[in-house]
Amino acid sequence: MTNSKMLRHPPSRSGFLLLLTLALALGGCGFHLRNALALPSDLGPLRVVSRDPYSSLAESLSQALARAGAVPAPELPPPATDGTTATAEDDAALHVATLRIRSERWGTTPLSVNQRGRAQEFTLRYAVVFGLTRADGSEFVPEQVVELARDYISVPATSSGTEGEREILARELRRDMVASILRRIDAASRAPAPVGAPPAPPSPEEAPPPPPAT
Repeated sequence: MTNSKMLRHPPSRSGFLLLLTLALALGGCGFHLRNALALPSDLGPLRVVSRDPYSSLAESLSQALARAGAVPAPELPPPATDGTTATAEDDAALHVATLRIRSERWGTTPLSVNQRGRAQEFTLRYAVVFGLTRADGSEFVPEQVVELARDYISVPATSSGTEGEREILARELRRDMVASILRRIDAASRAPAPVGAPPAPPSPEEAPPPPPAT
């Protein structure tokens, strides 16, 4: 007599790999980080500034912070006729918080060579110097360096795909850099205030109503 109960088969290897890929994809795009990111109420409208006006990192950070609830600051005014641009003092005068990307540096270091003396394994490095100030000009995240690295193999016989692989790694490093900077902002937001520090001023929504006129 056959058993009428159906046995549940464990998921196939391909199904498991598919689930793992989806989980990694959600983690890689910063899904959990966006939901967990904390921003102080007194931070003020936020602007991301980079020396490179076409910085993909600055654009990605602006988008990620906006998704996390940051209020985008108005666009910067055009440069003056003498070539000067807005400074940190200008942003403070305008009551604008500034995430300033001081520098972005890429570097490639060979790790190993083949029998012909050609490098075939490399490390791609990405270093960023950044700092964050509040709208009143006070320091919120001290200026610091974040450096990331990835190893990759370049086979000379198939060197036509080398640049494509390096570009893919560069995109991944840039995405990881966004997540690293957001984590440091989140850590600064959650850090306890120093002993004796004055309390942060309430946001306009939390401020008590003015007393009635007499």
